[in-house]
Amino acid sequence: MITGLGTDIVEVDRMEQSILRANGFREMVFSAHEIQYCERMANKYEHYAARFAAKEAFFKALGTGWKSGTSFNEIEVFNDANGKPEIRLLGQSAEAVGPVRILVSLTHVQSMAAATVIIEK
Repeated sequence: MITGLGTDIVEVDRMEQSILRANGFREMVFSAHEIQYCERMANKYEHYAARFAAKEAFFKALGTGWKSGTSFNEIEVFNDANGKPEIRLLGQSAEAVGPVRILVSLTHVQSMAAATVIIEK
């Protein structure tokens, strides 16, 4: 049963500025796996922005916004063996949210990135 739907859009330039300007921002928001993935991409800030949009969309889909016990860097966006984006919850975030199925769609162009998330229980 679908229990939540969220969508978000992020300006790529703002994400780039946040990463370059704020010391530790990248590590606070993204998992080590996400950083490794984005850093090897030609347009890495588009990928960071898409992942950030997915995290924001996830919190919107929860219906509560940011939930106590969750951390941005524990909401991890990754690609399966076929390249399909997925979200997995790590650490305390997995415990705080509980068992759910998460569907995610990402899109990005030079200036914007967007994501939609559906949560099923």
